Amino acid sequence: MEREVWETLHRHLAAIYAGDWETYLQTTVADVAVYEWFVTPHRIDGLSFHQFMMEHDWMGVGSDWRYDLLDPRLQVYGDTAIASYTLLLTIKGENGLEHRTINETRVLVRQPEGWKVAHVHKSPGS
Repeated sequence: MEREVWETLHRHLAAIYAGDWETYLQTTVADVAVYEWFVTPHRIDGLSFHQFMMEHDWMGVGSDWRYDLLDPRLQVYGDTAIASYTLLLTIKGENGLEHRTINETRVLVRQPEGWKVAHVHKSPGS
């Protein structure tokens, strides 16, 4: 079960940075709730905001990037899983490599079609 959760989470994260909307839809519930301190201090509900952001390379990562999960922790309680970690995002840009860190918690729920992200909370990593 834990392997399935991590696989879903990695598909979800890779889809975000690759701008892969179809995979994002497959790994996210329609009424997802997200707190992103760098966007607004308020919760953002649903998919439409993130669709726009992904279609417009919201993080400015382009096509040459990688992510690593530092200190990952997974807690599974029945059909709910809580993944927490520090996301290290490395981007190749015009001035060389740039690193960003974000502390993230993602709550996944088991649906008939598999695990999906239902809630995200981000805070500054540095």
